[in-house]
Amino acid sequence: MAPVNNDDFRRHAHDIVDWIADYFEELPKQSVLPDVAPGDIRKSLPVTAPEQGEPFASIMSDFERIIMPGITGWQHPGWFAYFPANSSPPSVLAEMITAALGQQGMMWITSPAATELEMVTLDWLVDLLGLPPEWKMAGPGGGSIQVSASDASHLALVIARQRQSAPTDQLVAYASAQAHSSLEKGARVAGYRHFRSVAVGSDWAMSPSALADAVGEDCGRGLVPAFVCSTVGTTGTTAIDPIPAISEVARAEGIWHHVDAAFAGNAMICPEFRRYQPGLDEVDSYVFNPHKWLLTNFDCSVFYVADRKPLLEALQITPPYLRNAQSSSGEVVDYRDWQVPLGRRFRALKLWWVIRSYGAEGLREMIRSHIALAQDLVARIQASPQLEVVAPTPFSLVSFRHVDGDEATDAIAARINHSGHSYVTPSVIDGHRFIRVSIGGANTTAADVDRLWEVVSASN
Repeated sequence: MAPVNNDDFRRHAHDIVDWIADYFEELPKQSVLPDVAPGDIRKSLPVTAPEQGEPFASIMSDFERIIMPGITGWQHPGWFAYFPANSSPPSVLAEMITAALGQQGMMWITSPAATELEMVTLDWLVDLLGLPPEWKMAGPGGGSIQVSASDASHLALVIARQRQSAPTDQLVAYASAQAHSSLEKGARVAGYRHFRSVAVGSDWAMSPSALADAVGEDCGRGLVPAFVCSTVGTTGTTAIDPIPAISEVARAEGIWHHVDAAFAGNAMICPEFRRYQPGLDEVDSYVFNPHKWLLTNFDCSVFYVADRKPLLEALQITPPYLRNAQSSSGEVVDYRDWQVPLGRRFRALKLWWVIRSYGAEGLREMIRSHIALAQDLVARIQASPQLEVVAPTPFSLVSFRHVDGDEATDAIAARINHSGHSYVTPSVIDGHRFIRVSIGGANTTAADVDRLWEVVSASN
């Protein structure tokens, strides 16, 4: 093998940084969606790996010629689909260092810095987001970085399952009918035989009375209610489940209460939005994704527990090859015991880097600007006799449809998605089509929303 020497690496790394800076600069001029058909990328790649190493210039040329035409513009300022998956220059720089260091942070001894930086950074977030102080690492609870909110919710389901002495075929998990599909998937993976989608009210939030009725019915059938998830900001409409009322039902039956705030939880860095998630001191676990709306590239999902004891009881297994004096002393945290996999990346570095680079006020400014853009778009929709908002807009997701029905609504979405400069995701609620406009791109401005609105208004 011909190694890449340090001089070559230095030169190529500079070339890559220049390429990334150019990409960020030119992105607004590019199409938000790639113009490729299924199989195009694969057909352009050789079917066998090279026997000999190839030069950087050749690899880079093929990357630009073959790979880039199939890259979707998740960082494009006209990306209004799904929820954002933000990156930023500080996050990219930290990720480069992470790759170079190659830390395997499964235990304190395998990377003391990775472990302790994660502990401190997640303690920072407890303060920055106004979360219960007991969730800090000095308290009975604590936080850890997971791959995604789906992984964190699956983990909460496992903890809830382990707390119960009943067979898994008797356990029941509950979530709003508007909750993310990962909850049902996670319940299935964790062995729950029963999953209940709880009815919602006119605001698309879970009905506590419907939950209480479902729990009562299941108890009457000899089943064991084990887990309930409240959502702060559902995927469809960012509906907000009433956490205190759901906690009351959960406490009465000893049900593990998990809160999924994957997207909207980021907004809690602004004190004025914390009114949307009262009662967190009564829940058992909580997740939000900085990789959605806090300029930290995927993957970075923060998971908190109010009490770490059930977590460790569910996941802690220590074979001889993982034993060491520091772990046995009880003075350190081994994050392998806070997740399903053994291995873990050094994700805390990029989160720490982003917070330090922008500061809390810089992040608040971004969140507030996106929410203001969403409110402006809502006002335009409400002023149009051909359009109607289908759900409240507490954060930066706008949900609307055409008053003439599904076909007219889909026509608007199609025009937007064929524009080249904007992309949205249509969906269905209560049997009717609607359009989701998720405003949260790192570089999205009023001009980008104006450009989107031009397509919408021209469709009326």
